[in-house]
Amino acid sequence: MGSRLGQATMNRSLNLFRNKAWRSPPEIHPARRRLEQRNDRIHTSNRQRAKIRRVTELPKATVDLLIEGATVITMDADRRIIEDGSVAISGDQIVAVGRNSELHGLGEPRRTIDGTRMAVLPGLIDCHGHAGHGLVKSLGTGVDDGVMWTQAVKQIYTMGASEGFWGAEAALSGLDRLKAGVTTGVSLLGGGDDVHRVDDPAYAAMHCRSVEKLGTRSIVAVGPGRPPYPHRFGTDEAGNIRSVSFEDEMRVAEEVISEWHGEASGRISIAVVSPVFRPDGERNGADMSTVRKMVLAVRELCDRHDLLLTQDGHASGSLEFAAELGALGPRAVMSHCVDLTPGDMQALKDSGTSVAHNPSAIRSIMGRCPAPELMDLGVIVAISSDGAAPDRGYDMFRHMAQCMHYHRRHFRDPTVLPAETALAMTTIDAARALGLGSELGSIEVGKRADLAMIDLYKPHLVPMNMPVMRIAHYANAADVDTVIVDGKILMEGRRVLSVDEDSVLQDAERQAATIIDRAGLSHLLT
Repeated sequence: MGSRLGQATMNRSLNLFRNKAWRSPPEIHPARRRLEQRNDRIHTSNRQRAKIRRVTELPKATVDLLIEGATVITMDADRRIIEDGSVAISGDQIVAVGRNSELHGLGEPRRTIDGTRMAVLPGLIDCHGHAGHGLVKSLGTGVDDGVMWTQAVKQIYTMGASEGFWGAEAALSGLDRLKAGVTTGVSLLGGGDDVHRVDDPAYAAMHCRSVEKLGTRSIVAVGPGRPPYPHRFGTDEAGNIRSVSFEDEMRVAEEVISEWHGEASGRISIAVVSPVFRPDGERNGADMSTVRKMVLAVRELCDRHDLLLTQDGHASGSLEFAAELGALGPRAVMSHCVDLTPGDMQALKDSGTSVAHNPSAIRSIMGRCPAPELMDLGVIVAISSDGAAPDRGYDMFRHMAQCMHYHRRHFRDPTVLPAETALAMTTIDAARALGLGSELGSIEVGKRADLAMIDLYKPHLVPMNMPVMRIAHYANAADVDTVIVDGKILMEGRRVLSVDEDSVLQDAERQAATIIDRAGLSHLLT
């Protein structure tokens, strides 16, 4: 029966994704629909949005920022593309979207941006990355199949990394994302699915402070590592060691949640991360009774604070087991998800769990995430970066192109996964995966004013027709001209306004050199 399900899924996927005219998003899982409706009510109440007025009802003084004359790629339910379009912003909210001629009644805005020869997109969303990776790019790359890299990262993150390291890395990676048009990013506080810096809340705090200063959105994932316990962490340059239990790590996660969830006017959120466990017990590090107790404790923490749960590195049977453990659900985003069994795919569908697909990651070389097949089943799939190391970055345009070619090569069909679908996977579908579809991911009245403006007047993007095709296939991070988050201009003309870029880069250089020397890993730089 399983093989018939898999073949049927593949056949339906080919039929669906060969159809370039396909525009409708997959049907939302009922539990996720209820979640998004509830979140919409909560956000509306909290921000006193009892009434979103029509354009003609807006007082002239309410328009703080008007982008005009642009190609507006809305990513709304109708997938409208508005040529000679305008977007009006009041405070942190989009209040009008339409053609220039339709918005003339708004009156004089406080500030106008000329969007001629530019495309306006929803701010891009990266659903899976790793804090720390920005300062260890390329370290040990190509030496072996990743074993040396993994060992080096564990040594750095648990023994050598100071508070300054985590602050500098967050500033650098946040800057990297910002300049690539990424306005919302998920960052696991560490590497892999079992190397998390959760012995002290100070490390997460340094990350959050850097993001707060930059002005973007960040979902910071903290939580317990893999057994056996206790875990050992270096606490200072003198080499002092702290032994930490599972209960200690859960307590630290609670402290981070209490201090930072919802801070920076809601731009900082906390999620919970826990290891991937396998039904065969391989690498679980504990007996099944202990594993079940750990997952239950993590799930209770998420439910108590209404937080997202994420896990890194699912493959071949682990999702079906995660469903049995109670880890899946509409408030869960699972990453990689390669070489899935029919049971895994059914578990995702039945639970409403979303997938962070990392097409540029090493795991996508070692296995394949069946993203088109999952979307055909109604599973929400987002394209993600997997962080900046060891051999990739935060350029979501690069990951879009990689994703399209990855699956087209698999099916040997150049019509699979069209450009519009890839763009949706980094905007509206990514927002829905995070439970933020009512707030982010499309350019619509009432949504948060998170936007990226792309300079289309470049040799690789001209002629300026078929804008979605141009952006998904040809654009890169360097084409992002202006970025707006919560109605605030964070970058304009590629000049970052919220932080001193040179200071961020210099601090990153110092911290990277210090940590590599302290960890004795200079030999991995050659």
